[in-house]
Amino acid sequence: MKANIGLFGLAVMGQNLVLNMNDNGYKVAVYNRTQDLTDKFMAGGAKGTEIIPSYSLEEFVNSIEVPRKVMLMVKAGEVVDKCIEGLLPFLSEGDIIIDGGNSLFTDSNRRTSYLREKGILFIGTGVSGGEEGARHGPSIMPGGNKDAWESVKPIFQAISAKVDGAPCCQWVGEDGAGHYVKMVHNGIEYGDMQLICEAYQLMYEGLELSIDEIQAIFSEWNKGVLDSYLVEITANILAFKDENGKPLVNNILDTAGQKGTGKWTGINALDMGIPLTLIAESVFARCLSAQKEERIKAAQHLPKQAKPFSGDKQTMVDAIRDALYASKIISYAQGFQLMREAAKEYDWNLNYGDIALMWRGGCIIRSQFLSDIKKAYEKVPQLENLLLADFFSSAMSTADSGWRKAVILGIELNIPTPAFSSALAYFDGYRTARLPANLLQAQRDYFGAHSYERLDKPRGEFFHTNWTGQGGNTASSTYNA
Repeated sequence: MKANIGLFGLAVMGQNLVLNMNDNGYKVAVYNRTQDLTDKFMAGGAKGTEIIPSYSLEEFVNSIEVPRKVMLMVKAGEVVDKCIEGLLPFLSEGDIIIDGGNSLFTDSNRRTSYLREKGILFIGTGVSGGEEGARHGPSIMPGGNKDAWESVKPIFQAISAKVDGAPCCQWVGEDGAGHYVKMVHNGIEYGDMQLICEAYQLMYEGLELSIDEIQAIFSEWNKGVLDSYLVEITANILAFKDENGKPLVNNILDTAGQKGTGKWTGINALDMGIPLTLIAESVFARCLSAQKEERIKAAQHLPKQAKPFSGDKQTMVDAIRDALYASKIISYAQGFQLMREAAKEYDWNLNYGDIALMWRGGCIIRSQFLSDIKKAYEKVPQLENLLLADFFSSAMSTADSGWRKAVILGIELNIPTPAFSSALAYFDGYRTARLPANLLQAQRDYFGAHSYERLDKPRGEFFHTNWTGQGGNTASSTYNA
């Protein structure tokens, strides 16, 4: 009997997805470039299963039922293209290639088109949830050639996480839409993690609470509106003791790594002119953390001058909670606004309620909070910004005062809060009817004759002023990002 699906790439995510498929009654063929890893897998986690090992691409492809479904779980970039080229000689028209890695969405656009010309259907799908999610139910975000969806839908929805019985896997859209949504997911993940870290630092360094006290606070927060996977694991991390009995977190070097998806999100937001400020600051915070040696030197040359906190600590803890919640809302509002713009730019029909549903379970940013986002988009499918939904505008109003107190605490105690602060600046800017960009436009027109629009004239009508009496009356062309 042939396999229902094949999986190429037996690193941690690949192995756990295979075992998940096996548990759900699907027969899986596996292949890895190095035979040794295949043998170890078959002798370990796959022992006693009906998983079919393969030791050549031809053997691998021939062991899968037609139309063949081949899922790649390999490093993004050139490796994916090489794997596709290696598979093509053995595939037939109507077969399906699935890229389950963190590929850049533009690569998935290109691969969908390229393989369509060869009669092969391509799906680029985001898979989120890490090792645990892959094994027991990830969030899966498929996009690409929709003709392939009905063939992979039963498998993907069977292995995905479930919330209230609904699978955290729905068709996202054409071409690179699946990987685009996963990219934004990862950007929001960057933001959530940075926000939690800022809350932690304000309590640890600012309020001088112990790690055990902060652990108890995060555990309590996880029972309310901040209920989420990342808050939950933060509490678990803070509870973990090193060999000496002290919190392990205090012995971890403060330099953060990254794999690029947060950066991609920020770059795309700049390309589209969408103010994705919180996620961008979260990426830059990681970049700054990597400058460890330089920061140590700067700490000596630029010593901080701040008085210790004086006041009611519980009141300030509540304020930090409000800052975390309000900033989290801003992060998602910006992320969904970016996807809304992408849908227009790339002609995708994104269902934002379905996206929120897919993120409710299995993935790294899963949280109860996403149920409220789904409800907001069910009520107004083309909602311009989450901040305009009644639930979220009310939540922002409630958290506003505490949020500002937390940011002020950071300022007074010389504790950086780039994500909290940028989120607050966006919030205040978004609800400001008139920003100082009128002066900015005057500056641009003064030195570069870039022209400006007037409040007392129709939009789209541009004017230039000869500010010095020497520059002339010719204006340069104008454009908007």
